[in-house]
Amino acid sequence: MRWIACLPVVAILFLTSCKNDVSVAGNTDTAMIDGHPAWIMNSNVYEVNVRQYTPEGTFKAFEKHLDRLKAMGVQTLWFMPINPISKTERKGSLGSYYAVADYTAINPEFGNMDDWKSLVKKCHDMGFKVIIDWVANHTGADHYWLTKHPGFYVRDSTGKAVSQFDWTDTRKLNFNNEELKDSIISQMKGWITGTGIDGFRCDYAVGPSKSFWKKCITELRKVKNVFMLAEADSTWLYEAGFDATYAWSDFNMMKLIAAGKRKVTALDSVLKAADTTLPKNGLRFYFTSNHDENSWNKADFATMPGASHAPFAVLTQTMARSVPMIYSGQEVPVLRALSFFEKDTIRFSKFARAWFYKKLLLLRKSNPALSANAPFVRVHTGNDDAVYAYYRKLGKHFVLVILNLTSQPQRVNLAADELAPIATAAVDDVMAGRSMHGLPAGQMQLEPWAYLVLANQPMDQ
Repeated sequence: MRWIACLPVVAILFLTSCKNDVSVAGNTDTAMIDGHPAWIMNSNVYEVNVRQYTPEGTFKAFEKHLDRLKAMGVQTLWFMPINPISKTERKGSLGSYYAVADYTAINPEFGNMDDWKSLVKKCHDMGFKVIIDWVANHTGADHYWLTKHPGFYVRDSTGKAVSQFDWTDTRKLNFNNEELKDSIISQMKGWITGTGIDGFRCDYAVGPSKSFWKKCITELRKVKNVFMLAEADSTWLYEAGFDATYAWSDFNMMKLIAAGKRKVTALDSVLKAADTTLPKNGLRFYFTSNHDENSWNKADFATMPGASHAPFAVLTQTMARSVPMIYSGQEVPVLRALSFFEKDTIRFSKFARAWFYKKLLLLRKSNPALSANAPFVRVHTGNDDAVYAYYRKLGKHFVLVILNLTSQPQRVNLAADELAPIATAAVDDVMAGRSMHGLPAGQMQLEPWAYLVLANQPMDQ
């Protein structure tokens, strides 16, 4: 099923299946915090790889996992591209999700438009938010625009539409073309008004121009208070209206620390650089794996292997400015690279990390101190080259995090004066599920890759 325009291509599109049309009015959260949709501030994101999630690889099959994900504390579902995939110069037998053949249609491998709309409605009924991947920089190599709107593409001296990088199954779009810009915006609006989604994760967001994104995001927010996530880390993306960018620098440094190639204090330099270059209200997307890093760079099973995964995952879920992410199967965990261009079903069975993520996700949801805009205070440990400690505090609520980011036991000496702003008679050891008498000021020892998360608000178990 496709969207059909009754006006020129720049017109806003609508769904042919009117019986399921979504009324955006009444389904829009208008509250804002620090310039962002309020619902994202204590939220998390779970990336859904529909193709690999179930043996069927369909929306209907994925629905069976919603209860489990809800119980784990997942709040926002990000679906990798759900559009049809181009066949021209296709990579592998199934192709890349990011070689889109038609922005207005559903990949038939996953189901049809009614299946998608039913899934979104069920997600909303259960309290989830839903965002979808949008590939604005390029289309697949046989998108109908190539023949109907040749001016939409960047072309070489011979007039041939060009590919970018090694993305030979795609063709690069020309953002000097105003009709192209209006067409993309219209089609993005169609997914909001027609299916009720809550935002977009925008692939290679630095490809399109700043002027395009500024116009696009302004227009989208006239329809709904959408969350906009950029897969990039350039400062100008915030100026264009994006809520969050990828914390690539933090992720890359975490990999080096996990491998023992950098001291833990290197994190301070990364955070300082972000604080001095990004706007104060700019959110950052934290992760230990995602579809690219898993398939091409062995995350997290090789980049943060074994016991080392846990403290870095704690960091991503509790860091300031953060919108933290979990990739499909990390809760199992999946300890291999998933194929990108072929069917490679995830085997959901033991869920060895589900309890771990559940505690972190519920803490973030329930404790205001982990809101993305809550202050961050570094705490010195007497051993800062190996141990990273900090607290987040908002009002009367706080969360204290202590992480041994090395493969060796480490001694820690927390100064009472640094903890004075969060001093309390009782505190919850969130991950161990027990209460403690006061904060651990003074000397203590942490086992390799150990982590301690202390909060002054009881957790729902």
